[in-house]
Amino acid sequence: MISHPPSEISPMTLSALRIRSIVAVPLLGESPKGGWSVEIVPEDSIHALIAVHTEEGITGYGSVFTDGRLVEAGLKVLEPLYRGENALEPERVAEKLHQNTFWMGRGGTLTHVISGIDIALWDILGKALGQPVGRLLGGMYQRRVQPYCSLLMEEPDQMGAVVASYRDKGFRAFKIGWGPFGRRDSFRNDEAIVRAAREAAGEEAKLFVDPGGSDAYWPNGLKWALRTADMLKDYDVGWFEEALRPDALEDFCTLRRASPVPIAGGEVLTRRQSFLPWLSRGAFDIVQPDVTKVGGISEQRRIAWMAQDFGVKYIGHGWNTALGVAADLQMAAAFPHVDVVEFIGGSAYVDGLLSEPFLLDEEGYLTIPDRPGLGVELDREKVARYSHGADRLFL
Repeated sequence: MISHPPSEISPMTLSALRIRSIVAVPLLGESPKGGWSVEIVPEDSIHALIAVHTEEGITGYGSVFTDGRLVEAGLKVLEPLYRGENALEPERVAEKLHQNTFWMGRGGTLTHVISGIDIALWDILGKALGQPVGRLLGGMYQRRVQPYCSLLMEEPDQMGAVVASYRDKGFRAFKIGWGPFGRRDSFRNDEAIVRAAREAAGEEAKLFVDPGGSDAYWPNGLKWALRTADMLKDYDVGWFEEALRPDALEDFCTLRRASPVPIAGGEVLTRRQSFLPWLSRGAFDIVQPDVTKVGGISEQRRIAWMAQDFGVKYIGHGWNTALGVAADLQMAAAFPHVDVVEFIGGSAYVDGLLSEPFLLDEEGYLTIPDRPGLGVELDREKVARYSHGADRLFL
């Protein structure tokens, strides 16, 4: 069970909650396929949960999109910096961790680990003050948001059936990604995949396409992306995500200017500074930082507001866990133009970790939790199915 503020702690007098320990628990056994060149197997660790325990008994939880072994190693490096710190000051503490580890490299493992810590600190702050994180970020612009079901691309004869199965579960927005798209050297096959998805989703459903240009040795370039963008417009695709290799800034700028469909990207970037050239140069219509690796909620909200100043829409990338979804929902509440959040279809780490799983309403929307902190509660027994030493999360 997630800890709640002891009754003797008053939000009116609370000034500090001291970090006693931070633990990480790798998730194993049900890792979903990603369509990667070197495919994920269920036993791989690609996500980890983090718990920040305070001396006063309030615990906060976060999620990291990184191999759990790296997260555990990163916590050991960061421990001298966070031990005894005030958990009620997430932005200051997270920035302290960033500033004092620059010499180990900006981005990568340590930035990813700090992301999970930061999410957990916001969870603590919300619990201590009795408020949802979205309100603490500035206000609740909306109370519900539409999840798009994020699905691995299949061959055309299978794609329609997969989309239809999730439409039957209530989803009305879909993203198909990775898998065979763009990797068979067959434009006709690519189009057939999109056609099958559109027909199964229905004309009124939202449909997004993500070929996965950040995959190892992505084979396609600008001309492929331009031709594909023209095809996608015929199927009313809402955005074209990661169409190019993740460092091809100039090509992204050219693609965005020429494409008839919106261009999205940014999931591989970390910290706000790395987003600035992409926003100022006009590389994206939609920017997609991932809260579980970009630096946490503290970084994500700065990127989101910066994007708005450049006229770029913010939609968080969320191929992660139930805690990642919870953080994305709180972020969606705090910004005026977030109309969808990513939700992996069929992932045990999304559907199988919470005491009260996410449920779609009759219109295919998720209610944004308004309970304190992230507003969700991990289930100890469920987490134990996917992790060794899960009890360390619950003190």
